Amino acid sequence: MTKVVAANWKMHHGPREAAGFLTRYAAPASSRVRTLVFPPHLSIASALRCAPAAVEIGVQNIHWERSGALTGEVSAEMAREAGATLALIGHSERRHLFGESDADVERKVRAAARAGLVPVVCVGELVEERRAGKLNEVLRRQVGAFVDALAGAKEWMVAYEPVWAIGTGETATPADATEAHSIVRAALGDRSGCPILYGGSVKPANARALMEAAEVDGVLVGGASLDPVVLARIAEAAIPVAP
Repeated sequence: MTKVVAANWKMHHGPREAAGFLTRYAAPASSRVRTLVFPPHLSIASALRCAPAAVEIGVQNIHWERSGALTGEVSAEMAREAGATLALIGHSERRHLFGESDADVERKVRAAARAGLVPVVCVGELVEERRAGKLNEVLRRQVGAFVDALAGAKEWMVAYEPVWAIGTGETATPADATEAHSIVRAALGDRSGCPILYGGSVKPANARALMEAAEVDGVLVGGASLDPVVLARIAEAAIPVAP
């Protein structure tokens, strides 16, 4: 299977920096690695203009309504018209900093599918939930909330984010990732034939080991994706493990 390397820039890289990054980014010369970049909304046009042909551009967030009195929001249709082809949905920061619920995630997945965007849906447990032995319960609940909404999508991905490993320097082991991804795939049921990515303090030093793990089809990279050279090293690490 082709490995996926997804870069979530979060609130970094305005239009000028986005252009500079993608001009310098050396995408792997391999069809076995798929690179996705999620810039801030204001940088999408710049990213599309400068991205190598092999790089796909997505949005970090969408609203489920097509339009309305929703100041500051962007609809899936607007994102698609702007040139995005993917939508990151349910990232842990959206869930835990902005209060997005499982129901909100489900509505956003339906909206992405409606607009022809590929939903990349994030799931993952808090440290308290992990310590309480609730990994299976949390992941099955989160996946179960949106799995039926995938019916209208032609393609989708899921990203497992152990929340305790995001920005902390801690990383789930390959065995931890395999366990969680297996739970996610089982919860997806008939819709399990999609890439499942690992996200949480991914760096060049651990990217290959993570992508060699069973059930891990790629990585969702946060802080390490802000440097084009570092992101290229992570993408290159995927090539030997792609069959």
